[in-house]
Amino acid sequence: MNKRCERFLQQRFPRFSILYQTLMKGFRLLLDDVKEVGRIKRNMWMNRLHYRDLPYRQMNRLIVFRRDLIKAAPLLVISLPPFAIGFVFILMCLFPRQLLFRHFWTPQQQRKYQMIDHKKRSQCQLKILDSLMLSAARVSGTYRQNLLYLCAKVQDGKHPRVSEVTDVQDVFRAISPLGLQFVEPHHLRLLASQLSLIVWFPSFLMRRRLTTKALDLLYLDRSLQHLGLHQLTEEETRQACDFRGLNGSQLTSSQCREWLHQWLELSAKVKESEISLLLHSMTLLTLNYPPVSK
Repeated sequence: MNKRCERFLQQRFPRFSILYQTLMKGFRLLLDDVKEVGRIKRNMWMNRLHYRDLPYRQMNRLIVFRRDLIKAAPLLVISLPPFAIGFVFILMCLFPRQLLFRHFWTPQQQRKYQMIDHKKRSQCQLKILDSLMLSAARVSGTYRQNLLYLCAKVQDGKHPRVSEVTDVQDVFRAISPLGLQFVEPHHLRLLASQLSLIVWFPSFLMRRRLTTKALDLLYLDRSLQHLGLHQLTEEETRQACDFRGLNGSQLTSSQCREWLHQWLELSAKVKESEISLLLHSMTLLTLNYPPVSK
């Protein structure tokens, strides 16, 4: 019966047939994710493990699954009332990028939405850079000069060295002017926009959410360092770049690996009290990569 229905849809309603097949495939992939995450959670409970102690691929699976569920949560809430499934289906068709995630997108939609997200992220990163230069007034001594030099270099279209970023590392400590607890609300919202987070939440909620995101990234980097970049497939490498703010779809595999090597070199020097540096590095290390050869 399923095959007959699918053939009927393909013949009479080809566009609806593509949507139907995409949704069915998405539900199957989501079910696989639920089973895999359940297995990982059981293993953590039985062995008394924290998620930061997991291997890279398992930790990445948990973080991505949580992100997808948070995005789909409004749709799940709307679908709870009786007979609401029809309304939910209409919303899924009208707003797939806002309400759904990668499992429920066609390959064409995935490429299109990825380009939209990266375009918005690039625009936001330019604003973060401008705001960072203004925030330099709150920094004293040599650090101010180093920070202004770093921002000016990125604004001139040059890709900074990792050593130039670590020169201002102390500015991003928890008790420093650019630590997450002391960043001004406007700058905080720009950092949240860079990660596609909701920006109209109160500042204390955004700080908590950004702290969680930054710590996830730090622990994921440590796990990736333990695994080794050479163990990643080409697709995993591009996904790792995208997760850290770089559009890997426009780069070669070697460029992606070179950038990830630079990122991990920086991340290895970052402490938990300096996680604000990771969020700002998503701007500093991605805007002008790859560097233009002379």
